[in-house]
Amino acid sequence: MSDETEVLYNASCPICRREVDHYAKLSCKAAVAVRYDDATDQEELRVWGITPEDAAKRFHVRKNGVLYGGIPAFVVLWQEIPQTRWLARLVSLPGINWLAIKVYDHAAAPLLYQLHLRRQHDF
Repeated sequence: MSDETEVLYNASCPICRREVDHYAKLSCKAAVAVRYDDATDQEELRVWGITPEDAAKRFHVRKNGVLYGGIPAFVVLWQEIPQTRWLARLVSLPGINWLAIKVYDHAAAPLLYQLHLRRQHDF
């Protein structure tokens, strides 16, 4: 099992891509082993064992063989990158964690997924 942190994100989403590009630059600058996989790549989805719909609905991270989704996935990634460790600690605080999960699960992720479906329909 690799110590490498693996990220699966929807590269067709401009918002997701911009944010993950930022994390990729930070992790590269800090020489942190993070692999960024495009959820629009069918082979990547097969390796991850995630359906295209599930991959488009939320952000995923795999660390030490454990799959995380949503806010817990962000926290795992943020813990790996020196410049974002403070954010991982902040979002891990009980009240803030609860609120972040609610906002992500009930507002941000569904909105991004609806925008994804709209982009798919426009093609």
